[in-house]
Amino acid sequence: MLLNQKKNQRRWSILLACAAVLFSQKLLAAQPMMITVTKGFGLTLYASELGDAKQMVLGDKGTLFVGSHKKGTIVALVDSNADGRVDKRYTVAKGLDNPEAIAFHHGDLYVAVDEKIVRFVDIENRLRRPGRGKEVYDRLPGKTNKSRRAMHFGPDGRLYVAIGAPCNVCEAVAPFGSIIAIDIETGSSEQVATGIRSVTGFDWSPMDDALWFADQGRDWMGDRLPPDEINRLEKTGEHFGFPYIHAVSVIEPAYDKPKNLKITLPNFELPAHVAPTGLHFYRGQTFPAKYHNQMFVAENGSWNRSSKIGYQVVMLEVEQQKVVKRSTVVSFLDGGFPVARPYALLTAPDGAMYISDDLKGNIYRLYYKDIVKKETEQTAQAEETEK
Repeated sequence: MLLNQKKNQRRWSILLACAAVLFSQKLLAAQPMMITVTKGFGLTLYASELGDAKQMVLGDKGTLFVGSHKKGTIVALVDSNADGRVDKRYTVAKGLDNPEAIAFHHGDLYVAVDEKIVRFVDIENRLRRPGRGKEVYDRLPGKTNKSRRAMHFGPDGRLYVAIGAPCNVCEAVAPFGSIIAIDIETGSSEQVATGIRSVTGFDWSPMDDALWFADQGRDWMGDRLPPDEINRLEKTGEHFGFPYIHAVSVIEPAYDKPKNLKITLPNFELPAHVAPTGLHFYRGQTFPAKYHNQMFVAENGSWNRSSKIGYQVVMLEVEQQKVVKRSTVVSFLDGGFPVARPYALLTAPDGAMYISDDLKGNIYRLYYKDIVKKETEQTAQAEETEK
């Protein structure tokens, strides 16, 4: 009898212990993830369930187009009531091979797929039935898993395409490892920058139309090497060092630099492995004045470092054509756990900033809260005056 009581007590102890563990796990799962935002700013969820959401582009009517790398889709997002959250979405294309690089120009959407660039004509008026994209260029190099691409139309009207190297470190055959500019009407192209490794973020400064781009350094040189790069193009045809020199002074042991090769060094070094995937100059007016026309960078975050680094959006202050300061605006790193991996950035029509997240397939909207508060107060005062 006493023995049975002890066995039953032991069983209850085990059951209670298991229940306690399960309860604690549910509590941990229910705890919100910590996202840190600079004072004065707010962050909301603009859209979700987009797969590996990567590069973004805005249409003339405010439609946000999002490209993916693995999912193979181009999605169009519409906020028809302007409440800061998507209420309509359309699939422009699906089943494509890594349609990450997208651009918008004169009403048309451009997508890089395999060796081609295709155009979806008058896309914002055809979101329900976009049809097939029409080929406008067919001389991109063959796509590889390691070669990442990005596209933007420049101030000169040409389509600029960044074509990453197809390797961790190698002497890539052109146009791999370069940025080219394409005249869509004639099909002629020009190499404007060479010696790059992996560029998915580039933009032109609103102050002087200079081209800036972020380049990710090679892997497997340790936690602290080599630094990632922020570069500024001074003249057409500059070589930015890959694979011979990484960042300012890290010499590549596997390849010797040609004697007569002149290399342009980075304008600014980022910490190693923060992985800058997006670079964008803020063109809105609702952020405080110190943010106007400044460079924002999406640090996608480390994948093979002993401790996590990156996973944030930073502002790089530019003075007299040099980056002078780097400060965090949004951090998605909760302790050592990444809540999101920011990939691309874009100024929204209302002056907020869109942030794509290729970890959870979200688009976030970064806004300045004091502006919203001020507008609410002004509206209340106007209504009071009318009474």
